[in-house]
Amino acid sequence: MGVKFQDYYETLGVARGASADEIKKAYRKLAQKYHPDVNKDPTAESRFKQINEAYEVLGDPDKRKRYDDLGSKWQAGQEFRPPPGWENAHFGFHGDPNAAGFDFNDLGGGFSDFFETLFGAGFDRGRSPRARGASRQSAWAEQGPDHEAAITISLDEAYHGAHKTIALDAAEADDSGRSRRRLKKYDVRIPPGTAGGSRIRLAGQGGSGAGGGSPGDLYLDVHVATEPGITLKDHDIEMDLPITPWEAALGAKVNVTTPAGTAAIAIPPRTQSGQHLRLRGKGLPKREHGAGDLILVAQIVVPEKLSAKERELFEELARQSGFRPKR
Repeated sequence: MGVKFQDYYETLGVARGASADEIKKAYRKLAQKYHPDVNKDPTAESRFKQINEAYEVLGDPDKRKRYDDLGSKWQAGQEFRPPPGWENAHFGFHGDPNAAGFDFNDLGGGFSDFFETLFGAGFDRGRSPRARGASRQSAWAEQGPDHEAAITISLDEAYHGAHKTIALDAAEADDSGRSRRRLKKYDVRIPPGTAGGSRIRLAGQGGSGAGGGSPGDLYLDVHVATEPGITLKDHDIEMDLPITPWEAALGAKVNVTTPAGTAAIAIPPRTQSGQHLRLRGKGLPKREHGAGDLILVAQIVVPEKLSAKERELFEELARQSGFRPKR
C-alpha cells in the first residue's frame, strides 16, 4: 500500500529552488512559532513535527537531492511508492547545530510514513550529539538576542569611574510567547577612563532565550557629555584656557580646574590665541596603562568694561607700541 506524498517545500513555505540559507531561515521562523513550549495551540505539536521533518530532508544536501530526484510529478496527498533502488539508501540525522535541534522521541511518535519509506532503511533514529541526553526543552534551546542602548555620562564620571542605575524600556516575552515592554532598571559600573564611543557589556541582560535558552547580552554605547569649551578626542581632553592680554604677552602662572583637580599652569611669554599647551598624561586614564593628554587652548580675552585707569593704560600702550598685526 502506498503512502501520502509530503511536499516539504510547501511545509516550509519556500520555493523548490530556495537556497540553503532561505530554507534554514524559514525553518527557524516556523520552529519558533510552533514549538510546543511556546505555542499552546493543540495543533502546534503536530505542525512542529511536520516542520522538523521537512527541514531534516531539505536541510541535508544528500537527502534533499534524493528527494528532488523524485521529480515534480508527485503531488501532496497522492499515494507514493519509492523508485527502485531506494531500499538501499542509508542516511543519518544531520542535526544542524545552528538550527533548533530536535529529537522526535521527545514528542512521541516519529517521522511520517513517507519519510520512513524514503529514508527509513539504516536511518539513525538516535539523537544528534547536540541533543543526546538533553531534555526536549534544552535540545531546542536558543540563546536570546543581544540588545543595544545608549547611556550618557559626565566627564567627571568618565575620568573617575562611577556606579549608575539606569532605567531602560525592555521587551520581554510572557508565558504565551507574546512580547511585552516594561521599564527595567540596571546597575552599571563605569570604569575609570571610559571614553566616548566605548561599549559596556552587561552579560545576560539582553533578550530572553527561547526554549529555555540563556539570555543575550545588553551593550551600552557610551556618550560623554561635556561643558562648552571642552572636547574629548579619545582619551585626550581639550579645554579652552581664557587668559588676559598681559598674561599672553608677559607670561604668567595660573591655576586651572581639570578633571583631576586644580593644576598650576605656566603660560609662556608671547602666547598666541589658539596656541596649544599640552600636559602629558593628564587626560583620561587608559584601561591598560597610562593616560591621555590634557590640551589647553589659549583664548585671549579682553575686559568687557574698562576702568578709567585701564583705558588710560591701554591708550598709552597703543601710542607706545609699534606692533601691527597682519590684517
